[in-house]
Amino acid sequence: MASTYLTRTPGSAGNRAVWTWSGWLKFSTFDSFHPIFTAGDWTGGSTATGFILYQGSFYTYWNSPAGGTSTSAKFRDVNGWYHVVLQANTSTLKLYVNNVEMSSKSISGNGEINNTSEQAIGRYSNATSAYFDGQMAHVHFTDGTAYSPSDFGETDATTGIWKPKTAPSVTYGTNGFFLKFENSGAFGTDSSGNANNFTVNGTMTQTIDTPSNVFATLNPLKFTGGTLSNGNLQLDSSSNSWKTRYSTLGVSAGKYYMEFKMGSVTDDQSAVSIVSDNTLDGNVPGVDANASPAITYLSNGTKLVNGTASSSYFSAMSSNDIIGIALDMDGGTVQFYKNGSTTGSAINLSDAFTSSNYPLFFCGGVFNTRNIQANFGNGYFGTTAVSSAENPDDGIGIFEYAVPTGYKALCTKSINAQEYD
Repeated sequence: MASTYLTRTPGSAGNRAVWTWSGWLKFSTFDSFHPIFTAGDWTGGSTATGFILYQGSFYTYWNSPAGGTSTSAKFRDVNGWYHVVLQANTSTLKLYVNNVEMSSKSISGNGEINNTSEQAIGRYSNATSAYFDGQMAHVHFTDGTAYSPSDFGETDATTGIWKPKTAPSVTYGTNGFFLKFENSGAFGTDSSGNANNFTVNGTMTQTIDTPSNVFATLNPLKFTGGTLSNGNLQLDSSSNSWKTRYSTLGVSAGKYYMEFKMGSVTDDQSAVSIVSDNTLDGNVPGVDANASPAITYLSNGTKLVNGTASSSYFSAMSSNDIIGIALDMDGGTVQFYKNGSTTGSAINLSDAFTSSNYPLFFCGGVFNTRNIQANFGNGYFGTTAVSSAENPDDGIGIFEYAVPTGYKALCTKSINAQEYD
């Protein structure tokens, strides 16, 4: 959501001491304040209520933005979704994460949530100092009833994971709402039947990454430097050193396809790679035998494999080229594409890796003032949707160019189907 947020000011107050907020959250960063649901005056007054994420810990507040109760556990998974429930029940304010109670705070009187003050999702209410950075799904609010996490989620009988109930049996009350974010032209639409619609501020991007099927992004926890944005799918570098990022998901079997869109390209200052978790940071993957293993397509057309360079192996890249990567873990090859056509011959994975190096990851790298955008199947480069909307054989994922037969998007459903079924 970045600097995008939603607001609503109720026309009348509801039950300010008994209510429930439930939502599914996927975080992009943990280095600052990330307001989730807030109400009241957060500019230094004493009437603010809500909860935020700060450096991986959740904080809950009841009529005081100056202090609150925090969780002792840290939540720093940038790949998975968290189910978060904040429950007010007259004398206690409880926070649950994935059906586990994480904090409990004694409260008295009425909070600002469910009052006639501004209610904000993704930003401090009545303040502009911070925004939520990540994704949200299935956001519920019930006015007058304190529900438990099991009213909104359940354990999958096959996988054992905690998953959403897409149509929970709850009573929303006068000011309650249900945000599905399914209408890309009106993300603030309330589906509870109350028509308590929110106003969208900024530009919100719809994604098919959901709690039921998680798509890879670029990993902010693997290596440092550079700037990640747009849901950790864009990497920018502003210094004269290489900045590289792995995919959050790695694979050991199956066939996978993804695309990188290049920003401005100059000679050899951008790269796309297949890497092992043992590949070291500090330079473009594959250029240094001591930092290997890796197979890299450099923007000037050079192939790099564990310290060996082959110039003009690929077609040189230009600005805005889309580079596809088809990784065949079963056949042991990787094929690179440029704007939908193959470039260079397929490369044997054994040229760089042994099975002890698995799992393997997709990787993008930039040098100087370059940027690169990844599409693991979400269907966007930055905030721009792909124009062709090509799908893999299983229908999961959206790409710019036709996906090779048998290859799938890098997401949990496709990994499970190829590695575990």
